[in-house]
Amino acid sequence: MSTSHLKTTADLDKLPDVSDISPETITDSVNAINSTCTDPRQKFIMERLITHLHAVVSETNLTTQEWMSTIQFLTRVGQTCTSLRQEFILLSDVLGVSALVDSINHPRVHGSTENTVLGPFFTEDAADVDHGASIASEGKGEYMYVHGKLTNTSGEPVANAKIETWETDDQGMYDTQYEGREAPDCRGRLRSRDDGTFAYRAVVPVAYPIPGDGPVGDLLKSLGRHNFRPAHLHIMIEAPGYETITTALYPEGDRYLKTDAVFGVKKSLIVKLETVESDNEARARGFKKGPFKLLEQDFMLVKHEEAEAARAERAAHTTPHDKK
Repeated sequence: MSTSHLKTTADLDKLPDVSDISPETITDSVNAINSTCTDPRQKFIMERLITHLHAVVSETNLTTQEWMSTIQFLTRVGQTCTSLRQEFILLSDVLGVSALVDSINHPRVHGSTENTVLGPFFTEDAADVDHGASIASEGKGEYMYVHGKLTNTSGEPVANAKIETWETDDQGMYDTQYEGREAPDCRGRLRSRDDGTFAYRAVVPVAYPIPGDGPVGDLLKSLGRHNFRPAHLHIMIEAPGYETITTALYPEGDRYLKTDAVFGVKKSLIVKLETVESDNEARARGFKKGPFKLLEQDFMLVKHEEAEAARAERAAHTTPHDKK
């Protein structure tokens, strides 16, 4: 019987001796045998991952049962994933990893608009809406009018930028969560005008829970945490030559603002909604009648070269010199 399929592609002569390990030598041994990796970035990430993972095990004197419970938990996370539900992303979210990666890769430049987590409810099928038109069908919630201006870090208007926006209805549900969804609702796509301004009608979003019926929900309960996100309005802005902004606006006063389950809230993104009672003003903005909430917010976009410079500056201060 042929055993050719059992042969390895690794060059055994180049691999170090990692036999006879101990708690004091295992970390160096694992990093040594991984050191022949030809991808310098992968090699660096794996070296740091192994070093920190082993440090956690050593510092906590992790027991065999605790490690097996961890493996079983991660197995459940994988088994919970479907084509519509990504439990690993949810785990990344509640551990703050998603927010950390996002913040590192989208540095703030000269007071530019801060990014935040995308969330799982963005879709590509949003309808195009005109300036001042509605992204929500009638009866989806309390009226809200959103308007503002897009500029760059020099204060110049950013024209014809694509603005994607989506939100929950007053039941705390996104359109994709309803069975029998036939068309997008509470979401839309529009363009900034020549002077950088934009406007559209929406509804006031409400707080809602992230999935709590799986292993991530169980983890939150065991940690004494809740699984709610504060009310927010998602906005994604794309323009040639600029970094894409993926952000959200959080109306002040929400009870979950300070304890968002996925760490998405930033103080610069908390906004005040003004109540407008006038029926005449409501009709002038396209609503049937008053009252409505008014949300005014400007956005500052960053050019690609500005963002690259900011990322490079951060890397220079955080990456070991021999690993750059």
